Amino acid sequence: MDSAALPSLTPLLDGVDRWAELLPLLPVLVALELVLSADNAIALAAVARKQNDPIKEKKALDLGITIAFFLRVALILLAQWVLAFKPLQLLAGVYLLWLFLSHISVKSSGPEDPDGSSGHPPSTSFSRTIVALALTDLAFSVDSVAAAVAISDQIILVITGAFIGVVALRFTSGLFIRWLKVYTRLETAGYLAVALVGVKLILTLLLSGFQPPEWWTLLIVALLMVWGFSDRKDSLGQEI
Repeated sequence: MDSAALPSLTPLLDGVDRWAELLPLLPVLVALELVLSADNAIALAAVARKQNDPIKEKKALDLGITIAFFLRVALILLAQWVLAFKPLQLLAGVYLLWLFLSHISVKSSGPEDPDGSSGHPPSTSFSRTIVALALTDLAFSVDSVAAAVAISDQIILVITGAFIGVVALRFTSGLFIRWLKVYTRLETAGYLAVALVGVKLILTLLLSGFQPPEWWTLLIVALLMVWGFSDRKDSLGQEI
């Protein structure tokens, strides 16, 4: 989720077609991107964490999110086609649900530490991690990019918003990689938020007129984040 996906921002951003009009809003947009990209950031952090090496995790995030930016730009340039091509939206929703189910499968079958939490995630090849990072962000971006184009017809401004989004995402993903090692419930909370976005994408596509209130989605994601940060391990790996 990102700021472009919030219909309530449309009156604020509608008609912002010049840089002078956009600049006063940049701090607000950056703050919103940092907050609203939490679900996406946790998913990307969990994918990158499968490298089990801090240096490789950082490189994977840098490269994967760079590719994700160019994919976002492609979506922006092809926004009208994206809106009309429903199978792409369906695939995005199904992919996000697959990510959630894969996490549940690995967590239920994987080894556990003495404290009851899952240990290091199974290692994945570097190239596969890059592809997974790019595809995950692409799936999150399908609906929000269309919304961003609807807000402003100035493509350069929309691309600038996408750039702000990926910079914020890189920052928050790096934080979440560290937090995933400390908060035992955070990864599952993030994947539950991923599943929520996936279900919303699919239902919006299949049910004509279905559009849940934005406060409903934000409230559920916020509650998931509170639950995710509710169980913390100390420096010895014990829950506190």
